[in-house]
Amino acid sequence: MSGELRSVEQVLEKYIPEEERREVWRLLYGRELRSLELPGCAVESASQKGFELKGYVFDAAAEQLRRPRVIRVGLIQNKIQLPTSSPVAEQVNAIHKRIAEIVEVAAMCDVNIVCFQEAWTMPFAFCTRERLPWTEFAESAENGITTKFCQEIAKKYNMVIVSPILERDELHGETLWNTAVVISNTGAVLGKSRKNHIPRIGDFNESTYYMEGNTGHTVFQTAFGRIAVNICYGRHHPLNWLMYSLNGAEIIFNPSATVGELSESLWPIEARNAAIANHCFTCAINRVGTEHFDNEFTSGDGKKAHHDFGHFYGSSYVAAPDGSRTPGLSRVCDGLLISELDLNLCRQTNDKWNFKVGPSSK
Repeated sequence: MSGELRSVEQVLEKYIPEEERREVWRLLYGRELRSLELPGCAVESASQKGFELKGYVFDAAAEQLRRPRVIRVGLIQNKIQLPTSSPVAEQVNAIHKRIAEIVEVAAMCDVNIVCFQEAWTMPFAFCTRERLPWTEFAESAENGITTKFCQEIAKKYNMVIVSPILERDELHGETLWNTAVVISNTGAVLGKSRKNHIPRIGDFNESTYYMEGNTGHTVFQTAFGRIAVNICYGRHHPLNWLMYSLNGAEIIFNPSATVGELSESLWPIEARNAAIANHCFTCAINRVGTEHFDNEFTSGDGKKAHHDFGHFYGSSYVAAPDGSRTPGLSRVCDGLLISELDLNLCRQTNDKWNFKVGPSSK
């Protein structure tokens, strides 16, 4: 059933009477968001290429001294495109091609910043504990083929790209890291942010491949606002979000790869709670689908040997500092979620609630 239910929202629309639905959605998702008017060419292209396309608007109050700071973010969730037994280069190329199709639609919708899912160029093979072929997906953050690919589309579409990859640090002992590369709208590499909390639970055997990152809580000044990247497991740590926020982040992306049995009940809560507590926008992105591996594996948890991680349930969403959030993308198919954000809402919410206020100077 976990891989069949399309979305919670679809169930609500099916079974909640129309006259009550609006109030139910308000209770679940906060203030009602306007749907973003999307170009017909984008809607048609998404339909032809087989992925879901949604768009929403987060407004802020008009101010006297500041103009609205309106930008658009795009969240992309996707399945792997080929069997995990396919040659490495073919798998990477197929995923690049798929992402290029979706980014093209994001550009049609005037997206300024797009973020991909965790380790987006490969199967999430860290459950297997096998070295080959999975470590062959690792690339240089500065000049690997995926970074070059992202630089080209960033320049082409005037778009900031957040590209989470398996990094091979060629200058420091060929160490592997779970890393998000941030590329500016000019195509320059702004820097990278490494995953700073590594799971050791269930099939998440990631410490077999890489350890906690050493880049701290980096915030990147882009042409479209200050952004940070809190990779996957970091969302379970409230102080992790806080540090990015204290360092000035207005938008914190959370590219993830997580499965239903383990975390789905936590998923709608954590990024949304972080947006509230830290007066910023949060963007939770999760891959989708079930990935099969030829060799059985176990994880020392008493379960029988198995061939897959479980169902990656997608459900990507954006949450705002006032507690409102978008509906999620599908649990079962590729998708692009576009959100128009007025970044002035961050300060407005901070002035109202003051959750991060420091100690008195008296």
